[in-house]
Amino acid sequence: MQAAGYSPACLDLAVEAFDPARIARARLVVISAPMHTALRLGLALLPRLAAVNPRAPVVFQGLYAQLQRDLLFSRGASAVTAGECEETIVALARALESGRELASVAGLSLPGRPAAPLLAKLRFPVADRRGLPPLSVYAKLDPGDGKLVPAAYAEASRGCKYRCRHCPIPPIYGGRFFVVPRASVLEDVEAQVASGARHVTFGDPDFWNGPGHTEAIVRELHRRHPDVTYDATIKIEHLLRHRARIPMLVATGCAFVTTAVESLDDAVLARLDKGHTRAGVEEAFDLCEEAGLPLRPTFVAFTPWTTAEGFGDILRFVERRGLAARVDPVQYALRLLVPPGSALLTGALPGLRPPREEGLSYEWIHPDARIDALQQRLWALAKEARRDGRGRADTFARIRDLTSETLGLSLARRPVPRRRGHVPSLTESWFC
Repeated sequence: MQAAGYSPACLDLAVEAFDPARIARARLVVISAPMHTALRLGLALLPRLAAVNPRAPVVFQGLYAQLQRDLLFSRGASAVTAGECEETIVALARALESGRELASVAGLSLPGRPAAPLLAKLRFPVADRRGLPPLSVYAKLDPGDGKLVPAAYAEASRGCKYRCRHCPIPPIYGGRFFVVPRASVLEDVEAQVASGARHVTFGDPDFWNGPGHTEAIVRELHRRHPDVTYDATIKIEHLLRHRARIPMLVATGCAFVTTAVESLDDAVLARLDKGHTRAGVEEAFDLCEEAGLPLRPTFVAFTPWTTAEGFGDILRFVERRGLAARVDPVQYALRLLVPPGSALLTGALPGLRPPREEGLSYEWIHPDARIDALQQRLWALAKEARRDGRGRADTFARIRDLTSETLGLSLARRPVPRRRGHVPSLTESWFC
């Protein structure tokens, strides 16, 4: 937008208050909705935008925007775009300025005129973050010594070459991914380090979609700033396939890796098309433990196919491997989201019901009422733990006891084996 001669202003509603004056000056409002939570914030914003500045078109951009475009149009959105869409937004601004029809803008969905996401490689400029709040208001790294570390954010790639059926990325990217030029990534990180960052969260959907590309970036980052750590998200499948690269992560300052385990039930993993098995999960954790690389697993613990024993296996796995202090409590309570456009809708989903607007997902009812009851109780427990500042390991013990009580499982406490020290983590729990 700046290169095209515009002066965009940023407003981050995750950490900033609504600013009517900033909105009133706008000739175009673009709401970024790359994730479910961001879409909910954006939807709640629509009535306030209409009240403050009814003249400015409101465009939603991002993965979840594309999946929910019919809902967005029904709520008053002017247009929706996704994929590699930054140049689409610039073209939209130019069309508004010149009075041209918005239908002339490629990759832009309008009410009654859907358009496919644009998937063409962009000329990635270096991100300009000067309009955002300071790093001090965002999530930080907790290394465990009582001193929180300011964290930067960067993406070395976008999209994903995999097609996990529960993920919002495949319906948009169709198995493609795009690398951000190495120089752009490093310049972006440099600017954030200059602002005080001493840790970088790489937000790539999978850091090893292009392992050679990202290895070159972290090696150069470590050469320039050996005191700066980082974290990334990597598939179990990639940890196994590129196991020879695991020691490189440790050597270049990787504090931890987030990996989407999702389930330990091979039948559920096959339905989600995750590309790994329970045995593969165990092997990946063994490899990373041997190399000294902490893995932080995430789960989609509740699906229509989750069994009582399958959920119990997740808790046994966490306890047996001494991971209770690594897993955010909300991970034990996450329920499978099935937004419109999800690949899951092409198969049989037991107990499926029409979506409710406030949930932004098709509803499903588990055939075992105890499973749904447990999910609701664990969700409340996770919120309570967050509110009260209760530790992960402490909360895990309550989760285990509540699960035993609700499902009648035997989940006896075991001694924590192997590693006992603190594993670095971010101060904010996150999930799609």
